[in-house]
Amino acid sequence: MPLTRRPRRKRRTRIVVTLLSGLLPIVLGSAILYMQAERTLQQSAGETAEQALRQFDLMLDNTAEAARILLPLAGKNCEEVKLALREQVTRRPFVRSTNLVWDNNLYCSSLFGAFQEAVNAGDYHQGKLWLMNGNPVTPDTALLIYRLSDGRGGALTTLDGYHLSNILRLIGRQTLLTLQVGDNWLSADGKVHQGSLPAPPVAYSLLESERYGFKVSAGFPQGEVRRYMAAEYPPLFSLLIFFGAISGAIGHFVQKRSTSPSHEMMRALEAGEFISYFQPVVHGDSKRWSGAEVLMRWNHPKEGLVRPDLFIPFAEHSGLIVPMTRALMQQTAALLGPHSVNFAKPFHIGINISASHCQDLELVEDCRDLLAAFAPASVELVLELTERELIEPSDITLQLFEQLHALGVKIAIDDFGTGHSSLGYLRTFNVDFLKIDQSFVAMIGVDALSRHILDSIIELSAKLDLGIVAEGVETQAQADYLTEHNVNFLQGYLYGRPMPGADFLEALTHH
Repeated sequence: MPLTRRPRRKRRTRIVVTLLSGLLPIVLGSAILYMQAERTLQQSAGETAEQALRQFDLMLDNTAEAARILLPLAGKNCEEVKLALREQVTRRPFVRSTNLVWDNNLYCSSLFGAFQEAVNAGDYHQGKLWLMNGNPVTPDTALLIYRLSDGRGGALTTLDGYHLSNILRLIGRQTLLTLQVGDNWLSADGKVHQGSLPAPPVAYSLLESERYGFKVSAGFPQGEVRRYMAAEYPPLFSLLIFFGAISGAIGHFVQKRSTSPSHEMMRALEAGEFISYFQPVVHGDSKRWSGAEVLMRWNHPKEGLVRPDLFIPFAEHSGLIVPMTRALMQQTAALLGPHSVNFAKPFHIGINISASHCQDLELVEDCRDLLAAFAPASVELVLELTERELIEPSDITLQLFEQLHALGVKIAIDDFGTGHSSLGYLRTFNVDFLKIDQSFVAMIGVDALSRHILDSIIELSAKLDLGIVAEGVETQAQADYLTEHNVNFLQGYLYGRPMPGADFLEALTHH
């Protein structure tokens, strides 16, 4: 229906809105998945670093235990203690070699026995650890040396870098996992590097051992988030594309619907789609045309002619009925005004008004402009009060009807007998006509109760000296009954259906 359609938009705009509607869930969903992937990788890097830290702590615990056992032997003759040194190498799975130091001089080694080499405490991070890129025995194999000293004596235990890099490879897997000791750091390929440790670009995590002072860093290379999403989220991306298609389809459909009935009617009012139709009103006795009721129709560009019961209630509720009625009056004046000199005087013109028209005095000016378009005394304007909205009596309302009567405008109560306010209107307002609702006319000769109500309305109008108009006259029997009961004016399909202005003028010439 017209009240559910959106105003026509340019094709390009509709395409853009449809595409945005479809892309929005995909973009938002992808952003959410991206953040979820980042969180997952950050958690994975943190867990990897923590696991590597525990393993290195366990290895150094074993190494430090060997140094503690050997430290009391420092200063003794190498021949006496070298078997003890070799025993620790044999018993400790990660210990590559053990050494004794006296006065900063390495004098006994599990590998060579008696040995002479200076020991510089400054080479050791926090005086305990030194990560080396090999020694004369194994120049290309990383070593981690643990130093324990007490006075002039000391013990050195060496961890083989193979075990260290193996942990980095096995635990790290896709992670960029490194071991850092002071300014040196070990990568998973077993190489020792000097200088500052480069932070991985994605999900960087850095942990430090509380017992030995080394650090473990973990992270992922550039682009890992996208690679992770491509590997783990294909079903979710398919779902996002599905939702995007649904959203785009909904956006395309919604664009064809109106945002509100008042919005669509405002568009129609600006486009001049509300047009005047005229239904003849005849004298009850002579059956000659006495005038017409002006009815509003909506000539919708797609739906065609729309019945008034489908849009008038919305117009009254939104307040648009006032400008719509003004436009109807202007059309009527432009169409009938030039022909008014040929009317049988006075020519009856009925126009419906509602409670919205009675909130100010603008209706008086609208009626004055309408009457000014006709030849003097050629027409009788009758405003028909509808009862879909209650017209509250107020100072403005009473003043309005007083000025309308002074202008020569008549007041009628439309569909009398069906609304809750009909009798109240008779008591409050100076009414000139009653219009009998077609439901009572249709029951003539069919329903006795309705006929009695009809007779009571006719009798009431006679006692109040009011004119009376019967709507919905469709059969000759109804017309005869109403004429017999002195009903002033008749209106219905028996005398003419509502018709466009041009057809009405043509038919008027024959009556």
